[in-house]
Amino acid sequence: MDKKLKRLEFAGAVFVFVCGTLLHFLYEWSNKNVVGILFGSVNESVWEHIKIFAFPYLVWGVIELAFSIGYFRQFVVAKVFGLYLQCILIISFYYLYSSIIGYSILWLDILSVFVWICFAQLFSFKLTTGQRDVRGLFPFALGLLFLFGAMYFCFTAVPPHIDLFKDPVTGMYGIIPKNIDVGAFFMGAQEI
Repeated sequence: MDKKLKRLEFAGAVFVFVCGTLLHFLYEWSNKNVVGILFGSVNESVWEHIKIFAFPYLVWGVIELAFSIGYFRQFVVAKVFGLYLQCILIISFYYLYSSIIGYSILWLDILSVFVWICFAQLFSFKLTTGQRDVRGLFPFALGLLFLFGAMYFCFTAVPPHIDLFKDPVTGMYGIIPKNIDVGAFFMGAQEI
């Protein structure tokens, strides 16, 4: 059972990374409709990049749940803690390295996201199959999961005005209006 779950965790890291990368483009591909808003990246903020990798992480967790019969409560706690760990590591690393060097590097962002996804998957595997019994944290984990769900759906539409939610390209927060040409911002224009 542990070997099967370990293979599923590795496959999950690939699934989360590939699906999250595709979700980055969903907002544009969907012509900025509701599905694109809910599951895609509506701007280039750090939050929107957290969101696009969190959703596939949760989807894969549901798939894995079918294989964790004897671990249900332990597995759910591990997955929720892994979700938060993944988000915290991506955010922390991005702000740490970009504040030190003064800018972000796309290839480093992409590589680090994959590393932190793998780390979160490994963490949840170790917590699920390890000796530490965390089943008593199940109600707390469910509360954290509902909190994340609320943040997931609220912060795209009504984001707090802090750097985590600010699009570094346009300087805007949340959903970029359809009449704004984001490409023009790359070229130095202020507004179209």
